[in-house]
Amino acid sequence: MRRPGTRRASIFINTALIFICFVWLIPTVGLLISSVRMPDDLQTSGWWTVFPHPDQVTVSTIPIPEGLDTSGVMTIEGASGTFDEFRAGIKTPDGRQVIWIGNKRAGRIEIQQSQLTMNTAFTLDNYSKVLTGKDYQVTSADGSVETVHGDDMSGAFINSLIVAIPSTLIPILIAAFAAYGFAWMRFRGRAVLFMLVVAMLVVPLQIALVPILRDYVAIGLNGTYLAVWLAHTGFGLALAIFLLYNYISELPREIMESAFIDGASHFQTFWRLIMPLSVPALAAFAIFQFLWVWNDYLVALIFIGTKSDTQVVTQRLVEIVGSRGDAWHLLTAGAFISMLLPLLVFFSLQRYFVRGLLSGSVKG
Repeated sequence: MRRPGTRRASIFINTALIFICFVWLIPTVGLLISSVRMPDDLQTSGWWTVFPHPDQVTVSTIPIPEGLDTSGVMTIEGASGTFDEFRAGIKTPDGRQVIWIGNKRAGRIEIQQSQLTMNTAFTLDNYSKVLTGKDYQVTSADGSVETVHGDDMSGAFINSLIVAIPSTLIPILIAAFAAYGFAWMRFRGRAVLFMLVVAMLVVPLQIALVPILRDYVAIGLNGTYLAVWLAHTGFGLALAIFLLYNYISELPREIMESAFIDGASHFQTFWRLIMPLSVPALAAFAIFQFLWVWNDYLVALIFIGTKSDTQVVTQRLVEIVGSRGDAWHLLTAGAFISMLLPLLVFFSLQRYFVRGLLSGSVKG
Protein backbone atom coordinates (compact mmCIF):
# COMPACT_ATOMS: atom_id res chain seq x y z
CA MET A 1 0.00 0.00 0.00
CA ARG A 2 1.35 3.41 -0.94
CA ARG A 3 2.10 5.90 1.78
CA PRO A 4 0.22 9.26 1.62
CA GLY A 5 3.46 11.15 0.93
CA THR A 6 4.35 8.91 -1.99
CA ARG A 7 0.86 9.25 -3.44
CA ARG A 8 0.96 13.05 -3.21
CA ALA A 9 4.39 13.13 -4.85
CA SER A 10 3.14 10.90 -7.66
CA ILE A 11 0.11 13.13 -8.24
CA PHE A 12 2.31 16.25 -8.26
CA ILE A 13 4.79 14.74 -10.75
CA ASN A 14 2.05 13.49 -13.09
CA THR A 15 0.28 16.85 -12.95
CA ALA A 16 3.51 18.69 -13.72
CA LEU A 17 4.26 16.37 -16.66
CA ILE A 18 0.75 16.81 -18.08
CA PHE A 19 1.08 20.58 -17.77
CA ILE A 20 4.49 20.62 -19.48
CA CYS A 21 3.21 18.41 -22.32
CA PHE A 22 0.17 20.64 -22.73
CA VAL A 23 2.29 23.81 -22.89
CA TRP A 24 4.63 22.23 -25.46
CA LEU A 25 1.72 21.01 -27.58
CA ILE A 26 0.03 24.41 -27.84
CA PRO A 27 2.43 25.85 -30.49
CA THR A 28 2.26 22.63 -32.53
CA VAL A 29 -1.54 22.59 -32.47
CA GLY A 30 -1.61 26.29 -33.39
CA LEU A 31 0.76 25.70 -36.29
CA LEU A 32 -1.33 22.79 -37.61
CA ILE A 33 -4.58 24.74 -37.40
CA SER A 34 -3.03 27.83 -39.01
CA SER A 35 -1.68 25.73 -41.88
CA VAL A 36 -5.18 24.67 -42.98
CA ARG A 37 -6.96 28.01 -42.52
CA MET A 38 -7.98 30.38 -45.28
CA PRO A 39 -5.44 33.19 -45.94
CA ASP A 40 -7.92 35.96 -45.10
CA ASP A 41 -8.96 34.29 -41.84
CA LEU A 42 -5.33 33.82 -40.88
CA GLN A 43 -4.66 37.53 -41.35
CA THR A 44 -7.70 38.76 -39.41
CA SER A 45 -8.09 36.32 -36.47
CA GLY A 46 -6.08 33.99 -34.28
CA TRP A 47 -5.96 30.22 -34.72
CA TRP A 48 -7.83 29.71 -31.44
CA THR A 49 -10.97 31.18 -33.00
CA VAL A 50 -11.64 27.79 -34.63
CA PHE A 51 -12.87 26.69 -31.20
CA PRO A 52 -16.22 27.93 -29.80
CA HIS A 53 -15.78 31.45 -28.45
CA PRO A 54 -18.04 34.46 -27.80
CA ASP A 55 -17.98 37.02 -30.58
CA GLN A 56 -20.05 39.89 -31.90
CA VAL A 57 -22.12 38.59 -34.83
CA THR A 58 -24.19 40.80 -37.13
CA VAL A 59 -27.80 39.66 -36.78
CA SER A 60 -29.49 42.37 -38.85
CA THR A 61 -28.79 45.45 -40.97
CA ILE A 62 -31.06 48.49 -41.34
CA PRO A 63 -30.75 51.66 -43.42
CA ILE A 64 -29.94 55.00 -41.81
CA PRO A 65 -33.21 56.44 -40.42
CA GLU A 66 -34.33 59.60 -42.20
CA GLY A 67 -34.34 62.94 -40.40
CA LEU A 68 -31.51 62.18 -37.98
CA ASP A 69 -29.46 65.10 -36.72
CA THR A 70 -25.97 63.64 -37.04
CA SER A 71 -24.43 66.67 -35.31
CA GLY A 72 -26.13 65.93 -31.99
CA VAL A 73 -27.37 63.01 -29.87
CA MET A 74 -29.30 60.37 -31.86
CA THR A 75 -31.47 57.45 -30.77
CA ILE A 76 -31.34 54.30 -32.90
CA GLU A 77 -32.79 50.91 -31.92
CA GLY A 78 -32.98 51.91 -28.27
CA ALA A 79 -29.39 53.23 -28.08
CA SER A 80 -28.54 56.91 -27.73
CA GLY A 81 -25.28 58.66 -28.59
CA THR A 82 -23.36 60.87 -30.96
CA PHE A 83 -22.19 59.93 -34.44
CA ASP A 84 -18.66 59.12 -33.21
CA GLU A 85 -20.08 56.92 -30.44
CA PHE A 86 -22.22 55.02 -32.93
CA ARG A 87 -19.20 54.56 -35.17
CA ALA A 88 -17.39 52.92 -32.24
CA GLY A 89 -20.49 50.91 -31.25
CA ILE A 90 -23.10 51.45 -28.53
CA LYS A 91 -24.63 48.68 -26.45
CA THR A 92 -28.39 48.58 -25.94
CA PRO A 93 -30.06 47.59 -22.66
CA ASP A 94 -30.85 44.11 -24.05
CA GLY A 95 -27.15 43.37 -24.76
CA ARG A 96 -27.08 44.12 -28.48
CA GLN A 97 -24.59 46.48 -30.10
CA VAL A 98 -25.51 49.16 -32.62
CA ILE A 99 -22.75 50.21 -35.05
CA TRP A 100 -22.87 52.93 -37.72
CA ILE A 101 -21.07 51.73 -40.86
CA GLY A 102 -20.11 54.50 -43.32
CA ASN A 103 -20.09 58.29 -43.10
CA LYS A 104 -22.74 60.83 -42.07
CA ARG A 105 -24.21 61.08 -45.56
CA ALA A 106 -24.36 57.41 -46.54
CA GLY A 107 -24.08 54.18 -44.66
CA ARG A 108 -25.99 51.53 -42.76
CA ILE A 109 -26.70 50.40 -39.22
CA GLU A 110 -25.54 46.96 -38.13
CA ILE A 111 -27.12 45.26 -35.13
CA GLN A 112 -24.67 42.84 -33.52
CA GLN A 113 -25.18 40.36 -30.74
CA SER A 114 -22.73 38.27 -28.72
CA GLN A 115 -22.91 34.62 -29.75
CA LEU A 116 -20.75 31.52 -29.60
CA THR A 117 -19.10 31.14 -32.98
CA MET A 118 -16.33 29.16 -34.71
CA ASN A 119 -14.17 29.98 -37.71
CA THR A 120 -14.31 26.60 -39.43
CA ALA A 121 -13.30 27.48 -42.99
CA PHE A 122 -10.43 25.05 -43.70
CA THR A 123 -8.51 24.25 -46.87
CA LEU A 124 -5.65 22.00 -47.99
CA ASP A 125 -4.66 24.37 -50.79
CA ASN A 126 -1.91 25.81 -48.58
CA TYR A 127 -0.10 22.48 -48.71
CA SER A 128 -0.52 22.11 -52.46
CA LYS A 129 0.89 25.62 -52.95
CA VAL A 130 3.91 24.79 -50.81
CA LEU A 131 4.59 21.24 -52.04
CA THR A 132 3.91 21.63 -55.74
CA GLY A 133 4.32 25.36 -56.35
CA LYS A 134 0.65 25.74 -57.31
CA ASP A 135 -0.33 29.24 -58.47
CA TYR A 136 -2.65 31.26 -56.27
CA GLN A 137 -4.21 34.73 -56.39
CA VAL A 138 -3.52 37.60 -54.01
CA THR A 139 -5.95 40.52 -53.72
CA SER A 140 -4.27 43.82 -52.83
CA ALA A 141 -5.78 46.73 -50.91
CA ASP A 142 -6.83 48.54 -54.11
CA GLY A 143 -8.81 45.49 -55.26
CA SER A 144 -6.37 44.34 -57.93
CA VAL A 145 -5.74 40.62 -58.19
CA GLU A 146 -2.22 39.24 -58.73
CA THR A 147 -1.36 35.64 -59.59
CA VAL A 148 1.59 34.42 -57.53
CA HIS A 149 3.55 31.20 -58.00
CA GLY A 150 3.61 29.05 -54.85
CA ASP A 151 6.77 27.96 -53.08
CA ASP A 152 7.74 24.45 -54.19
CA MET A 153 9.43 22.90 -51.12
CA SER A 154 9.65 19.35 -52.46
CA GLY A 155 13.21 19.91 -53.68
CA ALA A 156 14.27 21.42 -50.35
CA PHE A 157 12.72 18.46 -48.55
CA ILE A 158 14.79 16.02 -50.64
CA ASN A 159 17.92 18.13 -50.10
CA SER A 160 17.39 17.99 -46.33
CA LEU A 161 17.17 14.21 -46.50
CA ILE A 162 20.38 14.10 -48.56
CA VAL A 163 22.10 16.17 -45.87
CA ALA A 164 20.54 14.66 -42.73
CA ILE A 165 20.80 10.91 -43.40
CA PRO A 166 24.58 10.71 -44.11
CA SER A 167 25.24 13.34 -41.42
CA THR A 168 23.55 11.00 -38.93
CA LEU A 169 24.94 7.64 -40.08
CA ILE A 170 28.59 8.66 -40.58
CA PRO A 171 29.20 10.01 -37.03
CA ILE A 172 27.33 7.03 -35.52
CA LEU A 173 29.62 4.56 -37.28
CA ILE A 174 32.83 6.43 -36.47
CA ALA A 175 31.78 7.09 -32.87
CA ALA A 176 30.84 3.44 -32.32
CA PHE A 177 34.34 2.34 -33.39
CA ALA A 178 35.93 4.99 -31.17
CA ALA A 179 33.73 4.18 -28.17
CA TYR A 180 34.59 0.48 -28.46
CA GLY A 181 38.27 1.32 -28.57
CA PHE A 182 38.07 3.53 -25.49
CA ALA A 183 35.99 0.94 -23.61
CA TRP A 184 37.63 -2.40 -24.41
CA MET A 185 41.03 -1.82 -26.00
CA ARG A 186 44.13 -0.97 -23.99
CA PHE A 187 46.60 1.48 -25.55
CA ARG A 188 48.87 4.26 -24.38
CA GLY A 189 47.25 7.66 -23.93
CA ARG A 190 43.70 6.29 -23.91
CA ALA A 191 42.63 8.31 -20.84
CA VAL A 192 44.12 11.55 -22.19
CA LEU A 193 42.46 11.12 -25.58
CA PHE A 194 39.09 10.42 -23.98
CA MET A 195 39.41 13.54 -21.80
CA LEU A 196 40.13 15.57 -24.92
CA VAL A 197 36.99 14.17 -26.57
CA VAL A 198 34.86 15.07 -23.54
CA ALA A 199 36.45 18.53 -23.43
CA MET A 200 35.31 19.14 -27.02
CA LEU A 201 31.70 19.06 -25.80
CA VAL A 202 32.10 22.55 -24.31
CA VAL A 203 33.67 24.09 -27.43
CA PRO A 204 31.05 26.06 -29.45
CA LEU A 205 30.94 25.05 -33.08
CA GLN A 206 30.76 28.70 -34.19
CA ILE A 207 34.47 29.26 -33.51
CA ALA A 208 35.36 26.52 -36.00
CA LEU A 209 33.20 27.73 -38.89
CA VAL A 210 35.62 30.27 -40.35
CA PRO A 211 38.76 28.03 -40.26
CA ILE A 212 36.83 25.11 -41.77
CA LEU A 213 35.35 27.37 -44.44
CA ARG A 214 38.81 28.62 -45.41
CA ASP A 215 40.07 25.05 -45.77
CA TYR A 216 37.03 24.04 -47.82
CA VAL A 217 37.50 26.99 -50.17
CA ALA A 218 41.20 26.20 -50.55
CA ILE A 219 40.53 22.60 -51.66
CA GLY A 220 37.38 23.42 -53.64
CA LEU A 221 35.03 21.50 -51.34
CA ASN A 222 32.73 24.32 -50.25
CA GLY A 223 29.23 24.31 -51.69
CA THR A 224 28.99 20.51 -51.87
CA TYR A 225 27.05 17.99 -49.82
CA LEU A 226 30.31 16.33 -48.78
CA ALA A 227 31.36 19.56 -47.09
CA VAL A 228 28.28 19.70 -44.87
CA TRP A 229 28.45 15.93 -44.18
CA LEU A 230 31.99 16.27 -42.86
CA ALA A 231 31.11 19.39 -40.86
CA HIS A 232 28.14 17.78 -39.12
CA THR A 233 30.19 14.65 -38.50
CA GLY A 234 32.94 16.61 -36.81
CA PHE A 235 30.55 18.69 -34.72
CA GLY A 236 28.58 15.64 -33.56
CA LEU A 237 31.39 13.17 -32.87
CA ALA A 238 32.22 14.32 -29.32
CA LEU A 239 28.69 13.81 -28.02
CA ALA A 240 28.33 10.55 -29.95
CA ILE A 241 31.53 9.06 -28.53
CA PHE A 242 30.58 10.13 -25.01
CA LEU A 243 27.09 8.61 -25.17
CA LEU A 244 28.18 5.37 -26.83
CA TYR A 245 31.16 4.92 -24.50
CA ASN A 246 28.88 5.10 -21.44
CA TYR A 247 26.77 2.31 -22.90
CA ILE A 248 29.44 0.06 -24.41
CA SER A 249 31.67 0.19 -21.34
CA GLU A 250 28.81 -1.22 -19.21
CA LEU A 251 28.20 -4.29 -21.36
CA PRO A 252 28.95 -7.57 -19.52
CA ARG A 253 32.64 -8.40 -19.56
CA GLU A 254 31.84 -12.12 -19.74
CA ILE A 255 30.42 -11.70 -23.26
CA MET A 256 33.66 -10.09 -24.46
CA GLU A 257 35.86 -12.68 -22.80
CA SER A 258 33.83 -15.51 -24.34
CA ALA A 259 34.18 -13.98 -27.78
CA PHE A 260 37.95 -13.56 -27.40
CA ILE A 261 38.32 -17.13 -26.08
CA ASP A 262 36.48 -18.40 -29.18
CA GLY A 263 39.05 -16.64 -31.31
CA ALA A 264 37.03 -13.59 -32.39
CA SER A 265 39.01 -10.52 -33.41
CA HIS A 266 38.20 -7.03 -32.17
CA PHE A 267 36.43 -6.27 -35.44
CA GLN A 268 34.30 -9.42 -35.27
CA THR A 269 33.46 -8.74 -31.63
CA PHE A 270 32.50 -5.18 -32.45
CA TRP A 271 30.38 -5.98 -35.50
CA ARG A 272 28.64 -9.12 -34.26
CA LEU A 273 28.22 -8.32 -30.55
CA ILE A 274 28.70 -4.64 -29.77
CA MET A 275 26.59 -3.18 -32.56
CA PRO A 276 23.47 -5.37 -31.95
CA LEU A 277 23.71 -4.86 -28.18
CA SER A 278 24.16 -1.08 -28.54
CA VAL A 279 20.96 -0.39 -30.48
CA PRO A 280 19.39 1.70 -27.63
CA ALA A 281 22.42 4.01 -27.41
CA LEU A 282 22.72 4.23 -31.20
CA ALA A 283 19.04 5.13 -31.52
CA ALA A 284 19.29 7.76 -28.77
CA PHE A 285 22.14 9.55 -30.52
CA ALA A 286 20.47 9.10 -33.92
CA ILE A 287 17.47 11.06 -32.63
CA PHE A 288 19.69 13.87 -31.32
CA GLN A 289 21.83 14.08 -34.43
CA PHE A 290 19.00 13.81 -36.96
CA LEU A 291 16.90 16.50 -35.24
CA TRP A 292 19.89 18.81 -34.97
CA VAL A 293 20.92 18.39 -38.60
CA TRP A 294 17.34 18.59 -39.92
CA ASN A 295 16.68 21.85 -38.03
CA ASP A 296 20.11 23.34 -38.76
CA TYR A 297 20.32 26.57 -40.71
CA LEU A 298 23.74 28.05 -39.92
CA VAL A 299 25.97 25.16 -41.00
CA ALA A 300 23.97 24.57 -44.18
CA LEU A 301 24.07 28.29 -45.05
CA ILE A 302 27.85 28.47 -44.66
CA PHE A 303 28.93 25.20 -46.28
CA ILE A 304 26.20 24.70 -48.92
CA GLY A 305 25.26 28.26 -49.77
CA THR A 306 22.01 29.75 -50.99
CA LYS A 307 21.68 28.16 -54.43
CA SER A 308 18.08 27.14 -55.08
CA ASP A 309 19.00 23.62 -56.22
CA THR A 310 20.81 22.81 -52.93
CA GLN A 311 18.67 24.68 -50.41
CA VAL A 312 17.48 22.70 -47.38
CA VAL A 313 14.10 23.09 -45.69
CA THR A 314 15.24 25.66 -43.13
CA GLN A 315 16.73 27.88 -45.84
CA ARG A 316 13.56 27.60 -47.91
CA LEU A 317 11.41 28.62 -44.95
CA VAL A 318 13.58 31.66 -44.31
CA GLU A 319 13.21 32.63 -47.95
CA ILE A 320 9.42 32.35 -47.69
CA VAL A 321 9.49 34.68 -44.68
CA GLY A 322 11.74 37.13 -46.48
CA SER A 323 9.94 37.20 -49.81
CA ARG A 324 6.36 37.05 -48.51
CA GLY A 325 6.22 38.20 -44.92
CA ASP A 326 2.42 38.36 -45.11
CA ALA A 327 1.89 34.86 -46.58
CA TRP A 328 1.46 33.15 -43.23
CA HIS A 329 -0.66 30.41 -44.78
CA LEU A 330 2.36 29.27 -46.81
CA LEU A 331 4.82 29.68 -43.96
CA THR A 332 2.75 27.67 -41.48
CA ALA A 333 2.11 24.89 -44.01
CA GLY A 334 5.80 24.67 -44.89
CA ALA A 335 6.84 24.73 -41.23
CA PHE A 336 4.43 21.93 -40.32
CA ILE A 337 5.65 19.81 -43.22
CA SER A 338 9.22 20.25 -41.97
CA MET A 339 8.12 18.93 -38.55
CA LEU A 340 6.55 15.70 -39.79
CA LEU A 341 9.71 13.71 -40.51
CA PRO A 342 11.49 14.58 -37.21
CA LEU A 343 8.33 13.61 -35.33
CA LEU A 344 8.19 10.33 -37.23
CA VAL A 345 11.85 9.60 -36.41
CA PHE A 346 11.38 10.42 -32.74
CA PHE A 347 8.26 8.33 -32.23
CA SER A 348 9.78 5.43 -34.18
CA LEU A 349 12.87 5.34 -31.95
CA GLN A 350 11.48 6.71 -28.67
CA ARG A 351 11.35 3.25 -27.03
CA TYR A 352 15.15 3.21 -27.19
CA PHE A 353 15.52 6.84 -26.19
CA VAL A 354 15.38 6.57 -22.38
CA ARG A 355 17.39 3.34 -22.33
CA GLY A 356 20.11 4.97 -24.36
CA LEU A 357 20.23 8.13 -22.25
CA LEU A 358 20.39 6.18 -18.98
CA SER A 359 23.20 3.95 -20.19
CA GLY A 360 26.06 3.93 -17.71
CA SER A 361 24.14 5.82 -15.03
CA VAL A 362 23.58 2.75 -12.81
CA LYS A 363 26.30 0.36 -11.80
CA GLY A 364 25.66 -3.37 -11.30
